[in-house]
Amino acid sequence: MNTGKRYFIFAHLFLFIVSCSNGSVNQISETRDQEFDYGQDIEEIISKMSIEEKVGQMTQINLDVISKGEVFNLTVPHELDLKRLDSAINHYFVGSILNVGGHTYSRAHWEEIITTIQNKAVTEGNHVPIIYGIDAIHGVNYTNDATLFPQQIGQAATWNPKLVKRAASITAYECRASGIPWNFSPVLDIARQPLWSRFFETYGEDVFLAKAMTRACISGYQGTDPSNANKVAACMKHFLGYSMPLSGKDRTPAWIPERQLREYFLPTFETAIENNALTVMINSGEMNGIPVHANHAILTTLLRGELNFKGLAVTDWEDIIKLYKEHKVATDMRDAVKLAVLAGIDMSMTPNDYSFNHALIDLVKKNEIPERRLDQSCRRILWVKKQLGILKNPIPAFENYALFGSDEHKEAATNAATESITLLKNKNNVLPLSAGANVLVCGPAANSLNVQNGAWTHTWQGVDEQYNTKGANTIYEAIAKESDGKIRYELGAGLNSLKDISATIEKALKADVIVVCLGEIPSTEKPGDIEDLNLHEAQKELVKSLSDLGKPIILALVFNRPLIVREVEDQADAILHCYLPGDYGGDALAQILFGKINPSGKLPFTYPRHAGSLVPYDHKHTEKLDKNFGYEAFHPQWEFGFGMSYSKFEYTDIKLNKTVFKEGDTLLVSMKVLNRSNRDGKEVVQVYISDQVASITPSVKRLRGFDKVEIAAQETAAVEIAIPIAELSFVNEKNKWFVEPGEFVLSVESIKLRFQVQ
Repeated sequence: MNTGKRYFIFAHLFLFIVSCSNGSVNQISETRDQEFDYGQDIEEIISKMSIEEKVGQMTQINLDVISKGEVFNLTVPHELDLKRLDSAINHYFVGSILNVGGHTYSRAHWEEIITTIQNKAVTEGNHVPIIYGIDAIHGVNYTNDATLFPQQIGQAATWNPKLVKRAASITAYECRASGIPWNFSPVLDIARQPLWSRFFETYGEDVFLAKAMTRACISGYQGTDPSNANKVAACMKHFLGYSMPLSGKDRTPAWIPERQLREYFLPTFETAIENNALTVMINSGEMNGIPVHANHAILTTLLRGELNFKGLAVTDWEDIIKLYKEHKVATDMRDAVKLAVLAGIDMSMTPNDYSFNHALIDLVKKNEIPERRLDQSCRRILWVKKQLGILKNPIPAFENYALFGSDEHKEAATNAATESITLLKNKNNVLPLSAGANVLVCGPAANSLNVQNGAWTHTWQGVDEQYNTKGANTIYEAIAKESDGKIRYELGAGLNSLKDISATIEKALKADVIVVCLGEIPSTEKPGDIEDLNLHEAQKELVKSLSDLGKPIILALVFNRPLIVREVEDQADAILHCYLPGDYGGDALAQILFGKINPSGKLPFTYPRHAGSLVPYDHKHTEKLDKNFGYEAFHPQWEFGFGMSYSKFEYTDIKLNKTVFKEGDTLLVSMKVLNRSNRDGKEVVQVYISDQVASITPSVKRLRGFDKVEIAAQETAAVEIAIPIAELSFVNEKNKWFVEPGEFVLSVESIKLRFQVQ
């Protein structure tokens, strides 16, 4: 790069960083709200509101605040405190309530909660219904008997957007069946830091795959009409840069230059906005030294001005408070509220008191924040309520949801789990097992629905067994039901401790095969912070001790993130990654083990071989350089997109529609895929493209197209994948998307084809 270009980039980045500074948030921004027609009905509601009522619309409180008992220590069983509810509605005019009082509730209790709150809100106070929000992360995990799907990372491993849309549709249905119209999902952060505790809540490391899943999820949640009684408002999380903390610890600083921010971390949010996502939740952390909750350039210039987002932006838990308590960019709550509101926040999840209200009312009355800034947020909040239909119908017809928790919904969750489970090793075709095989099932994930589901399951961290779904099978229970042989269970090792394994060894000696289910403590956010990615010694020792017996060993990995299994990989005959497969993941795994289902999952991330070697698949050429200046440095345990099948697929007749393209063209790659086996199977056809020379160092390869196809035994499928040439663009030195002319290589499996863009 010449000196002039280098100066331009540094100067541009400097201007961007300066624009993110706290100084700019002292100005009220004029965004594209003026171009939006939010509706005369909304303007009339706002015109009748006092300052206190407008601030109330911008306030979101925790359910605990209007419940009997103390925050985080409610009376049991849960009851609303009608005096506190009266204060929330008639004194503070709150616009939103969220959360659950510690653990999952029955639908009947949700009906009581929602009906009581909404009847109060529409008949008293300012007569505006509440918008209730919940974290329905992999199904409606805070309602008893709801359908729990694989966590997002497992859904991504299906490489099947149709299944993701179906899962989101069912979640929306069961959320509305609970009286709740707003779901704090999906997580659209790109997972390129495996240490991060919320890795499992994402759609993986790749932008293209995550965008496809984003479109499917938003469509499933909202449909074409979010006011439909079976749909909910999606909430894009967490805008922006949350998933790439430098330390790997949750809510710690991220350092992301603008070019990388736009190319890797922004596209999923942009895709969601293009697909009409109604709400967004803000990154709890800081980026490039500026807490995002106080970042005018991100929350207003980018989100509103550039991305044209019309809906409401809500904070995450206590994040305005954290501006002065933890980030130290504000002196007190009043200063923090001023920073956040002027930066672009619409709704404050304060959420355990009314300090936000008191501070904002004072700021407006003392002319430090103009009242029209409140109007701006109220328009967005009321518009979302209008889109959901709750301004007219705040209480659903609870009796109209006969499919809640139905067998039909459970089947969909099982299908999602079966297509997610990824076969990573199958030495000498040890799988599938014969129906009569005698099996020992052991390990910390073998008989635990909590480990199988992970966090956000009946409780925040998902560790309390008393709320588990009745009738759902653990891996051991599912294998026992699926098998005709003798199935034995022994724990063998805990998640972090080795037990006396003499009983495990004794049972293993009587088994034909040993299934060892390795796991991780259910956790998320700060409680999920870990020191490194190494599998605990106790679990490694369990595998080693069993391998000494000479029996076939099958490892089932049930992890929040890719823990290092290098030291046990060679001791296993077969390995399956189950991710966090949900309540019906045990059934799915059992069907795969015994051959009733042919595995078809593919890794949505690069599985590292070493804890300190965290290189994604779309790395740069310099990241391949080894210590001898060879090109062998990229050596993961398994590559992104990898996954085996019981079938053998063969690719032939790969062709391009032409070899020279120009901007605006569409590349068509066609091929035939033959299933050379006696089993029907599903194959994910993956198309990668490599830019040979570019002004910004190109990745070794990037996923640019995929399709999951079902192919009958000994049959051939004709597959065609369309790739707009615009998909070959990258963010250039001016931080603009650009298709640069040159030579490209397209690869499918090991077959490569060259083409040019002029």
